[in-house]
Amino acid sequence: MPKKPAKPPKPTGGELDLLRVIWRIGPSTVKDVHAAHMHERPELTYATVLRQLQVMHGKGLLIRDESQRSHVYAAAHAQDALQTSLLRDLIHKAFAGSGKDLVLAALSGHITDKERDEIKRFLKENPDG
Repeated sequence: MPKKPAKPPKPTGGELDLLRVIWRIGPSTVKDVHAAHMHERPELTYATVLRQLQVMHGKGLLIRDESQRSHVYAAAHAQDALQTSLLRDLIHKAFAGSGKDLVLAALSGHITDKERDEIKRFLKENPDG
């Protein structure tokens, strides 16, 4: 019987911020991640980013290429796979397993008119989901 893929570890908010940077710019050195994250969080030092990436590697959120002097970090899980896992947890914990309740809550004042139009267009083009 094939093995079920391991569930991605759950990142903290700060870890998710750094993952979004790595997903956006691709495999990167600590220096690259720090520079790319400076506009969002200018208070983060290089040492803090280094320590956080090391912790994330230990948790299995990142893989690390140590073949160069400057280690290169990459996401261990695709963005959509990790987001799907986090969403599944949120639906289970906050909405008693109801995806419909999550969607209704999200649509109640949390989207722009443009986003609402995009959702309507998506539903019209994809009637079966």
